[in-house]
Amino acid sequence: MTRMDEQGKSPRGHLKKYFLTGLLVITPIWGTVLILKTLFLTVDSILGNVLARVVPAGYYVPGLGIITLLVLIFTTGLLATNIIGGQIVKLWEELLQRVPVVRGIYSTLKSMTDILSFQEKERYNRVVLIQFPKNGHYCFAFVTGMTHGEVQEVSNGPLLNVYVPTSPNPTSGYFLLVPESEVVPLDMSVEEAMKLIVSGGLYSPVPAPAVVSAKGAHVPSRPGVEVPIA
Repeated sequence: MTRMDEQGKSPRGHLKKYFLTGLLVITPIWGTVLILKTLFLTVDSILGNVLARVVPAGYYVPGLGIITLLVLIFTTGLLATNIIGGQIVKLWEELLQRVPVVRGIYSTLKSMTDILSFQEKERYNRVVLIQFPKNGHYCFAFVTGMTHGEVQEVSNGPLLNVYVPTSPNPTSGYFLLVPESEVVPLDMSVEEAMKLIVSGGLYSPVPAPAVVSAKGAHVPSRPGVEVPIA
């Protein structure tokens, strides 16, 4: 018979536990190294071939393409933040929007960078919970503004514009008009909510303190999500 320790696990069980733990630690580290290595070699080869023709023989070193890319990105950002550079970027975007095929590609990539980099965080100023796709099922949503005009006039109460991102790709989702009374506000930041959505729930924000419901019941909080008791 297999000997058991005080915790009720056999040596084989311990070996399996250690192996799985090591695998979970090494996999993301090794994956990160491979991605960075591939990115480095790809970018350096693209710009490096150009620089090799310009830089005198004997002065080119591996990695010069990466340095050039960083300088290019920094210079572009510096120029885009002033008035003249901003106008140039605006004209360039308007030009790309007029080209049929390029317009779709550029719009998709632009929306992805805007959302994932949180450069337009003010558009998603609040993280809330709504019941979607049906009552009793909660999901994260970002409040993007108040509803105005004809739609608001026919509603019995205030409506909020909310964006419900899909997981793990938050660049696609649903635009909903939700009654403000049915929205559950959260203290979670946009970054934490986005990380939780992209990871499919694997990312766990720091748990908040327990809350007390309206009925006085003690409700233990869950990481990032607090659903009040009806």
